[in-house]
Amino acid sequence: MNSSLTTLGKRVAIIGAGVSGLASIRSCLEEGLEPTCFEKSDDIGGLWKFLDRAEEGRASIYQSVFTNSSKEMMCFPDFPYPDDFPNFMHNRKLQEYLVSFARKKNLLRYIKFKTLVSSVKKHSNFSITGQWVITSEKDGKQESSVFDAVMICSGHHVYPNLPKESFPGLKHFKGPYFHSRDYKEPGMFRGKRVLVIGLGNSGCDIAAEISRTAEKVIISSRSGSWVMSRVWDDGYPWDMLFITRFETFLKNTLPTAIADWWYMKQMNSRFKHENYGLMPLNGALRKEPVFNDELPACILCGTVSIKPNVKEFTETSAIFEDGTTFKAIDCVIFATGYSYAYPFLDESIIKSRENEVTLFKGIFPPRLEKSTMAVIGLVQSLGAAIPTTDLQARWAAQVIKGTCTLPSVEDMMRDIDEKMGKKLKWFGKSETIQTDYITYMDELATFIGAKPNILWLFLTDPKLALEVFFGPCCPYQFRLVGPGKWPGARDAILTQWDRTLRPTTTRVVGHPQRPSFFFRCLKLLAIPVLFIAILLMLI
Repeated sequence: MNSSLTTLGKRVAIIGAGVSGLASIRSCLEEGLEPTCFEKSDDIGGLWKFLDRAEEGRASIYQSVFTNSSKEMMCFPDFPYPDDFPNFMHNRKLQEYLVSFARKKNLLRYIKFKTLVSSVKKHSNFSITGQWVITSEKDGKQESSVFDAVMICSGHHVYPNLPKESFPGLKHFKGPYFHSRDYKEPGMFRGKRVLVIGLGNSGCDIAAEISRTAEKVIISSRSGSWVMSRVWDDGYPWDMLFITRFETFLKNTLPTAIADWWYMKQMNSRFKHENYGLMPLNGALRKEPVFNDELPACILCGTVSIKPNVKEFTETSAIFEDGTTFKAIDCVIFATGYSYAYPFLDESIIKSRENEVTLFKGIFPPRLEKSTMAVIGLVQSLGAAIPTTDLQARWAAQVIKGTCTLPSVEDMMRDIDEKMGKKLKWFGKSETIQTDYITYMDELATFIGAKPNILWLFLTDPKLALEVFFGPCCPYQFRLVGPGKWPGARDAILTQWDRTLRPTTTRVVGHPQRPSFFFRCLKLLAIPVLFIAILLMLI
């Protein structure tokens, strides 16, 4: 029997219809698999579907959320945003794009809305077939079905982390406190004195927003953070200049001391973080920075202040580790992140070692007898989620189909250990789900034959090669070659700056100016060259 025919009927359960779920449905269809997506809510979008109230078991955002990645860097690789969409989008615009993508690719027909997955268990003959039993609930009725594979796409912004035990005296505090997932809009904080715990994206966004009408806002931070602006050199979107193959090559090639110095210089290019109380305890770590265009101005204007960690709460106040006190607090908002959990699944499958998430390339549980489960979207990097999940789903679908095979368990565990060591060096924590964007994307693309060959491009298509290597590492690069190749990828790469500039040049004053990569490269090279020259002089 033709082996390819036996794979066409493979049934794949997909849990969640957010960005990861949509990418997984499409990838299954591309590989001739039969997807069924279970979505708890009545719409697609996951995290990006705004609701005016937080719901149990669902991701939640506030009304004013904008994207931190620009549109050319966060699209599906064969589906650019409309030309007139802004570079950084309000959540409503991104949801509009996701709906458009789902309709264009005919994905909605494969989604079972208002259906909760309550259980995912190995079939009794799993060691032979790799099948799973999925139990779902809808309208109070339970149903169990057998699937050949499972793709978990339920995200990691669902279960709030509120570490009450880390804050002595909190139980005595008489005012209200809640997690940032319950924050929706600033109206209720007019004239209030508010303490925000946590210096992440949510904490900074919320603090800056409520500071316009609140009496006083303080952010308490344990370890500080780099704060970046969406507006980078010469007014271009930060990621289109920062996330390039050339820059990644330099940072991964230069001696550690020079790379660290250069990284910290870039992070401090807008303002000196030590002057604002924001400086990270270890500035050389590549922990995910905060993106906020307002916070430095709020600190300058005195509407927001930065304080160290809270040592103790009293009935009405917070005492910080530096001995100062914030008195008469009306409300405390904990922007303390999220825990990732899969209540429908035996935890030992994902956390197979010392209660740590143990996944090969952040996707596959390495110790399963059959490679029929994939976790999509459980990684974080400076790059955008949409192209990352698209590439993850493409590889996972090929593994499920059988056209790609995974290494041995020993090799996968060895790779996981090596990556944990690198994560400890780069991010300060071995168990973090953070990763280096371009390195990670190239690894995934290599597995499916979709990584662009830069040297070959320079020989055959130098115009494109210059844009691919020195320009933004945009999603279209990963549909240039290999399975899923998109005929429009080359043109999309060469015209990306046109789409970037179009929504901002609504008043025409001369010709829109693209960045000069030649002069930018000289600028980037000048820094390490100068540093090396100084070192040589001192030797």
